[in-house]
Amino acid sequence: MEFLLEGFLAIGWKQLVMFAVGIALIYLAIAKEYEPTLLLPMGFGAILVNLPLSGVLNQIMPGVGETHGAIQWLFEKGIASSEVMPLLLFIGIGAMIDFSPLLSRPVYFLFGAAAHFGIFATITLSCLLGFSLKDAAAIGIIGAADGPTTILVSQVLHSTYMGPVAVAAYSYMSLVPIIQPFAIKLVTSKKERMIRMDPVASDAIPRIIKILFPITVTIIVGFIAPAAVALIGFLMFGNLIRECGVLESLSEAAQKYLSNLITLLLGLTIAFTLKAEEFITLDTIKILALGLVAFILDTVGGVLFTKFLNLFLKKKINPMIGAAGISAFPMSSRVIQRLALQEDPTNIFLMHAASANVSGQIASVVASGLVLNLVINHLGG
Repeated sequence: MEFLLEGFLAIGWKQLVMFAVGIALIYLAIAKEYEPTLLLPMGFGAILVNLPLSGVLNQIMPGVGETHGAIQWLFEKGIASSEVMPLLLFIGIGAMIDFSPLLSRPVYFLFGAAAHFGIFATITLSCLLGFSLKDAAAIGIIGAADGPTTILVSQVLHSTYMGPVAVAAYSYMSLVPIIQPFAIKLVTSKKERMIRMDPVASDAIPRIIKILFPITVTIIVGFIAPAAVALIGFLMFGNLIRECGVLESLSEAAQKYLSNLITLLLGLTIAFTLKAEEFITLDTIKILALGLVAFILDTVGGVLFTKFLNLFLKKKINPMIGAAGISAFPMSSRVIQRLALQEDPTNIFLMHAASANVSGQIASVVASGLVLNLVINHLGG
């Protein structure tokens, strides 16, 4: 009967901690509804991979021989060897995005660029704290506020910290309603937060422009940051499916079914990197702290850039709109609008915030591509 107790005897305190982490992620997904399609499978997967002699991992079992675990197989085939899962998810994300608000106000592209300052600042800080360049780059991309991008960059650079990086990225994305108001209030006055914006409806963008936009962006980014071609290409292909007008059923399937299914599988797959012996380290604590710094610096960077522009503008822009330039779409724009309504219940500028937020989707991919190019070229040189 000893074999019945073998699993219990193999449990250590680190496994117990990971069980607690898994339960915490499940709680956030169900009770708080924070990124449930990702955090719930990730939390459950964290429990699965930390069970003693877990059948979801490759192992050699007495009397049975070598077994092949499902989660390890998903990780090796879907992420480690091809990065196909995050890329497929970008098709669904692209199909969800309407670029019309941004196309009607192209100047808001600047906010997407400014709100990713935290990526590069965090990479520098991570290097100073002793992380290698490739690991520092993976940590910095947490500031992109884009989970699939973070995972993809971590894998392309073969970072040893994919698990902590993924947990930090998705956890802080779900905490945008808490993090961003705090960061915004640090660098703005009540008077600045009450700057009124004229409500505008999204201008009617000609269909040909909507079709040409994803094609043009893909080509331009391909020349500027070749390493980002897969990222931007799959995102823009999804958007092209949405806007072409002849693939409505596929567009709907990409938005509802493909994105949800891939997200669920991605959550379980990333759990492979949440094994106790690899996750519970001092470096994990550093990564979680650095990820928070990246998010705060992104928000602050977008706000300060808007305040800088206001020095030269006759018609001032509410600096909170700059904070919406992160990639957490549409959550960030809604958070910014809600914060504005707390200061002035009649100040409606959701379309402005949405324009900046959509630009953040593109900026996060471009920034990630630039980081990949710089790091790969540096290491290759």
